[in-house]
Amino acid sequence: MPKPLVIVESPSKARTIAGILGNDFIVESSVGHIRDLPRSAKEIPEAYKKEKWSRDGVDVENDFKPLYVVPEQKKSVVRELKALVKDASEIYLATDEDREGEAISWHLLETLSPRVPVKRMVFHEITRAAIEEAVAHPRDLDMAMVDAQETRRILDRLYGWRLIEVLRRKGPGGATAGRVQSPAIRLLVERERARMAFRSANYWDIEAVFRKDDAAFKAGLLSVDGRRLADGKDFDATTGRLTADRLLLDEVSARALADRLYGVPVTVRSVEDKPYKSSPKPPFITSTLQQAGNNQLGMTAQRTMRAAQSLYEAGFITYMRTDSTTLSEQAISAARRTATDLFGADYVPDAPRQYTKKVKNAQEAHEAIRPAGETFRHPDEVRGQVDADQARVYELIWKRTVASQMADARGHTVSVRLQAVTGQGEDCEFSASGRIITFPGHRAVYVEHAEPADGDDEERVLPPLAEGDTVSGESYLPQGHDTKPPARFTEASLIRELEERGIGRPSTYASIINTILSESKGFAFKKGNALVPTWAAFAVVQILEQHFGQYVDYQFTADMEEDLDKIAARQEERVPWLNNFYFGDGAGLKPMVDSAMDDIDAAAVNSIKLGETDDGKPVVVRVGKYGPYLQVGEENGPSIPPDLPPDELTVERALELFRAPSADRELGTDPGSGLVVFAKNGKYGPYVQLGEIEVDAKGKAKNKPKTASLFSTMTLERITLDDALQLLSLPREVGVDPADGEMITAQNGRYGPYLTKGNDSRSLENEEQIFSITLDQAIAIYAQPKQWGRRGAPKPPLATFGNDPISGRPMVVKDGRFGPYVTDGETNATIPAGVAIETLTEERAIELLAEKRAKGPAPKKAAAKKTAAQKKAPRKAPAKRASAKK
Repeated sequence: MPKPLVIVESPSKARTIAGILGNDFIVESSVGHIRDLPRSAKEIPEAYKKEKWSRDGVDVENDFKPLYVVPEQKKSVVRELKALVKDASEIYLATDEDREGEAISWHLLETLSPRVPVKRMVFHEITRAAIEEAVAHPRDLDMAMVDAQETRRILDRLYGWRLIEVLRRKGPGGATAGRVQSPAIRLLVERERARMAFRSANYWDIEAVFRKDDAAFKAGLLSVDGRRLADGKDFDATTGRLTADRLLLDEVSARALADRLYGVPVTVRSVEDKPYKSSPKPPFITSTLQQAGNNQLGMTAQRTMRAAQSLYEAGFITYMRTDSTTLSEQAISAARRTATDLFGADYVPDAPRQYTKKVKNAQEAHEAIRPAGETFRHPDEVRGQVDADQARVYELIWKRTVASQMADARGHTVSVRLQAVTGQGEDCEFSASGRIITFPGHRAVYVEHAEPADGDDEERVLPPLAEGDTVSGESYLPQGHDTKPPARFTEASLIRELEERGIGRPSTYASIINTILSESKGFAFKKGNALVPTWAAFAVVQILEQHFGQYVDYQFTADMEEDLDKIAARQEERVPWLNNFYFGDGAGLKPMVDSAMDDIDAAAVNSIKLGETDDGKPVVVRVGKYGPYLQVGEENGPSIPPDLPPDELTVERALELFRAPSADRELGTDPGSGLVVFAKNGKYGPYVQLGEIEVDAKGKAKNKPKTASLFSTMTLERITLDDALQLLSLPREVGVDPADGEMITAQNGRYGPYLTKGNDSRSLENEEQIFSITLDQAIAIYAQPKQWGRRGAPKPPLATFGNDPISGRPMVVKDGRFGPYVTDGETNATIPAGVAIETLTEERAIELLAEKRAKGPAPKKAAAKKTAAQKKAPRKAPAKRASAKK
């Protein structure tokens, strides 16, 4: 008997919902989008290949009509879904309730063409009550949301691909652009420019320790004779000069003043006591969850969102892509009940707290992110059912949600001014402040779990003080300070900046940051928790600022988000808006790109001037196809170390690198061949080379000199000619195994030193064994059973996922000879370069395996054709084996 078919976009989500609906429903996954604009010429249907616009996938001359195709890796998914649709009594499209989810449902409807009733099933949490409610009250597809998503997709394709054309021809190798990505990179570059322009200043102050009865407390020098001391904010960042009328103490004057203060009477000049109140923060939205994950858990935005996605699909939290801080009545009741049970009625206000403020350009109508269900599961209950990341993220969400419905923390703050007059009549005023929490309120959630109260200042206590009291000065410590350059962005602060400026959607921030940090893009790297832009990022931003200023303008990008919202609300028409954006009466994207191709000087836009030498030669960073390098005057210099932050590459440091002798050097002559032996540093590390590379008239190499990598214990500075000749002599023949007559050799490889005998290789313990191992020792090694790797056991998987929907086998990520790969035991798919293992999702793993299956097995290498002489040559007898079947 036909059953209803429920289609969701995630396999793990499908498993959870299937467990709720039971055998009366069939629940299947589309594994994300099943259609998209073509990503390569291979995906373009034959009927459209001759169309000039088909490569873009958008017919800009015909109302920006998109060309949608089913990618090769999704064809098997579509076939399976079509087969299920044929036997279904009705269809429930149960993708996420946002623009992207609505679009996935529309693409499913268009592609599957079901002849049975189709209903749109929506919910914001995967609980039994929510799913049953969604089945009972479906709605129609929201075509306004679909239209908005389609506009965004077309916009991003045109924006990205048109600017990529420019960057590929005029910019650094592999550079890309994006509507949100490019302004985000510009933020990083502008912050680094400010750091490069920064000039430090030095100032001093005095920290005193005073005592009242048995209590000691600290206070800082505030002013002398009514003139306030200078601090960091009083200096110009680019000149290091004092910009305010402040008293600037240097080390000598600060130490002298401290000496004059010892032994003088100190009096309390004033005491100010104010009530203190701290209200809880609103529940999490997507961006604030990502920030908290980074700040409090040290997790990347991508890692935080992956954990949240898994929690949602397993039914532990509500939908994690939301811009709303609103909680449902059910959630408010659950939070208040939890707080009352744990801390008592005094910790819950009389009236529920309402959070209705949305972020700029908010588009979703979901609740805030919160624990799912009518009763919140305690973190201790969840911890045993999820992995470590998910447990930490759940606890973060649970605490924030419960605290949001709790009472204010209350107490009072005390500010004290103290006077000390030196023997020279200098009136020195010190200040101290303290805070006493009399009622913890919402802070109790964090104290209960032995963590700081979500950013609140620590409690500081001062002894009872009254105006006119006398205290004793125990010590006066002069302290020097240097002004600091503006801090680089972290993931958390970049997300906050993008959100405050209204750039992009919070649900995309994690993937944007992941793209910026990917090795293939090369726009930024991490130094600690800070995001450091590369010189390639400088070059790309320079191109975009000079020739496409409006498209990296922060306000323009934010306004674009508002326009997309207007299209979703039917307040703006899609085609006229796209026409203005792309053509713009000569001022749109296309004419600007056409003009830029002719106007951009590639050498100029890929050059960043650092300064000049003493004799006036420009010192420049040139960003080439193979990375950044230095240029002084007209002379090209060395490559710039990839881990050297731009703000640390001063003119002085650049000249040091430029003048440093090359690590390449001649070691001497090989007596056997008469060729010169060189020690060099290459892309894969230090090595030695026998002879020079000879080139023909066209600049092509005519020979391939023999090379050998240095041992890990060797350095280019210390290696000798004898060392080099020994390395170049490898592989070393250890001797013939008398049991089978095969030669055993010792050599060094990519994965360390090893022995070989025929097709059988065995690892050695260290590189020195290559030259010291005897034949008897080698035979003893081969007498042992062959082991896995160097540790004697198979390596554990790098990551594990659920079952692949095609093979039904569990998926794992392993470390292979050529890098990490995902496998279900039948199909192996290499993980693309630049994709960190911790960012790989189950859905992406399924896609990689599907893509690999679609490509089919690798074609076998054709055997080389034999010459006539080879055909006539007698065939060699196979080597005898030591053992044979009797």
